[in-house]
Amino acid sequence: MQLTCDNLSFQYPNNGTKVLDRLSFTIQGPGFHAVFGPSGAGKTSLARIIAGGISEFQGDLQRTGITTILYCYNLERLPGWTNIGKLLQEITPSGRAPLLEELIAVFDLNDLLDSRFPQLSMGQQNRVNLIRYLVQDFDLLILDESLANVDEKLRQTILLHIKERFPDKMFLAISHNLMEIATFCKDIMVLDSYSGGEQGRLLQGMDLQRKGAENISPDRKKLDAVMLEIMNAW
Repeated sequence: MQLTCDNLSFQYPNNGTKVLDRLSFTIQGPGFHAVFGPSGAGKTSLARIIAGGISEFQGDLQRTGITTILYCYNLERLPGWTNIGKLLQEITPSGRAPLLEELIAVFDLNDLLDSRFPQLSMGQQNRVNLIRYLVQDFDLLILDESLANVDEKLRQTILLHIKERFPDKMFLAISHNLMEIATFCKDIMVLDSYSGGEQGRLLQGMDLQRKGAENISPDRKKLDAVMLEIMNAW
């Protein structure tokens, strides 16, 4: 399983604004990886290119061993014609009901199953939306601010559980949460705003894993060093 971008460039077709320029990197293996950078650096554009939503780009993109790519993003809307319990049951593939029940519990949604999607807070909506992707079949799941507006403790619980539950899948997270990216991700592609030169630097995160049934905290000195390296790569 490998994702490779070679001299990838992209500009908006309507106004010619260049967003990505000669971006090259390789991410290997399953696990949690990330794209990080300031607003306007091209994170979402890169995610859409990888997911197949943008085809008008220059350069080469190879998805070795990656057939099915799903793209989950912040503030995605779901129908409000029924409660979320029934909605999740209907979109869950046959045989994956136990996985759905497990994720509902981990995501702390059991008390909300009788609510309709529009009645939920933004953080609750994002949790429901993420579950509907996790119960599907995929090789790569792109998480574009998918846990925005979820409190920090629950975010950590969710991320550690996903890493433990889906060890053979590849995840690509897009987030403005520097500490979260540095703590939980393996390969981190740091984008800076385009300024006329080659973009991007691939760094290594701490790739924190759960040990046993308890969540653990990262080594603070190592985490500070990783975050500083990421900030210096902007």
